[in-house]
Amino acid sequence: MRFVVIGAGMAGVLSGIRLRQAGYEDWIVYEKGDSVGGTWRENTYPGLSCDVPSHIYSYAFEPNPDWSQRFSPGSEIRRYFEGVADKYGILPRIRFNEEVDRLEFEQGRWRITLKSGKRDEADVVIAATGVLHHPMVPEIPGLDSFAGACFHSARWDHSVPTEGKRVGVIGTGSTAIQITSALVPSTAKFSLFQRTPQWIAPQQNADYTDAEKASFRRDRVAFRKMADDLTRGFHETFSNGVVDAQSEQMKNLEALCRKNLDKSVKDPVLREKLRPNYRAACKRLIMSGDFYDAIQQPNAELVTEGIERIEPKGVRTKDGRLHELDVLVLATGFRVDRFLRPMKVRGRDGVDLEDVWKDRPNAYLSISIPGFPNLFMLNGPNGPVGNFSLITIADMQLHYVLQLVEELRAGRGREISASEPAMQRFSEEFDRAARNTIWATGCRSWYLDSRGVPAVWPFTYQRFTEEMARPVLANYELR
Repeated sequence: MRFVVIGAGMAGVLSGIRLRQAGYEDWIVYEKGDSVGGTWRENTYPGLSCDVPSHIYSYAFEPNPDWSQRFSPGSEIRRYFEGVADKYGILPRIRFNEEVDRLEFEQGRWRITLKSGKRDEADVVIAATGVLHHPMVPEIPGLDSFAGACFHSARWDHSVPTEGKRVGVIGTGSTAIQITSALVPSTAKFSLFQRTPQWIAPQQNADYTDAEKASFRRDRVAFRKMADDLTRGFHETFSNGVVDAQSEQMKNLEALCRKNLDKSVKDPVLREKLRPNYRAACKRLIMSGDFYDAIQQPNAELVTEGIERIEPKGVRTKDGRLHELDVLVLATGFRVDRFLRPMKVRGRDGVDLEDVWKDRPNAYLSISIPGFPNLFMLNGPNGPVGNFSLITIADMQLHYVLQLVEELRAGRGREISASEPAMQRFSEEFDRAARNTIWATGCRSWYLDSRGVPAVWPFTYQRFTEEMARPVLANYELR
C-alpha cells in the first residue's frame, strides 16, 4: 500500500517513523513549509515556550535528557523535531514547499493534487495537519492604515526592532502573555490591549543544571520514572480535572489561580482589571511565572477600553484616547476549526467534506469520518487539544490507525471508515459529557463549536487510552 502523510510537524514526523517501523516503505510526506516543526516553525515570537513540561512533550521512543528547562523555549523544541527527523531518516521522504490542494477518493484510491500542479495517488492518507497554524486576523477598522510595523504573532517579523520602541499587543491568550513577559524589559512603552482577562496559574521554570542533565543521561531508568511521574501528575490533576467542572482538582486549581492573582498584583485597581468573571480553565489555562510582574512595570500598561479603530499613529480606544505605537502585534490566535481545510476533500461518491462539516467539524474518536475511507486524522476534531500532551495523543492515535490499516493489509477489505451509526452514537455521548466540563461553564473560548458546545475531548485520559488500545471494528464500515 502507498501512504501519503500531510504535514511534517510533530505528528507528521511521527507518522513517518511509525510507518517505517510497521514495515511500510511506500510513503511520502507533503509539507507546505520549508522545514519540519509545524507550529514550532510557524511561531517564533519572543518568549515562545510550551505550556506542557518538555519531558512529557517528547516522543516516548526518543527521550531528551538535555532539555534546558522544564518548559523549554520554542526554538529548542523545533531543533528537537528537526533532530529526530534527521536521526530516523525521515527528511528524504518529505517534499517541502508542497501544499496539498485537493483530495478526491476515486475507484478505491485517493487522488492528491498539489498547489504546484503535481499529482499523486495513495491507498491511505494520514492528515497530520495540526490545529494552530491558520492565523486569525481581527476585523478592526483601519487596520491596514497603521504606519508602523504590524504583523500577527505567528508571522513575527524579526527585522523589526522592538528595543526602545512603543509596542502594542492585541490579545491576552498564552501568546500575548509570553510576549508581554519577554518584551516589557526592553521596550520604551508596552501596551497590552485586553478584551477579556485570563486566569493565570503560577509556573516555576528553573533551568536544568548540567549535573541534572548528566544524571538523566547516566540513569535512564530514573529518567524514565521522572517523565512517567510528570505525566501521571499532569493527567491526575489537570487532565482529569477539567472534564468534571465540580471536581476537587478544579476547585484546587481555581484556588491556586485566585491566590496567584491576589498575591502577585499589588495595585487593587489593576488587580480587578486582571480578574476574570468566569471559572479558571474555562478558557485555555495560562501558565506564567512572570506576567504579573511584567504588567506592573512602569513602562507597561493594561488597556481595557475597547478598540474603536486603528489609525496611522496607533490604536484609538472607545474612550477617545490614541495609543501611539511604533509596532503593533496581533496575538489574536488561530482559526482552530480548519483541520483538513482549506484543502478540498471529496470522499466516496463525491461527497464534499465542506458539506459534511457545514455545521461543525466532526470525526469519530477525532480520527475517522464516515464516507471518507482510508483517510485518518491525527489530533482531528473532538480531540484532547486542551487537556493532554499532543505528542502522546498522536502516538496513541497512530497505534490505533495502523490497526485499522492492518485490516486492509490482511486483505479483509480495501476501504475502511467509521460507520454513520457509530459516529452518531459517539457524537451524542460526546455532547452530553462536554456539558459537564469546565469549558462549558460560561465563557467564550476557541474550545467551543458553532453551537457553543465544547469541541474538546470531554472524557478522562484513561478513557482515551482504552479507546486507542484497539479499534472496535463493529463501529467501522469495511468494504
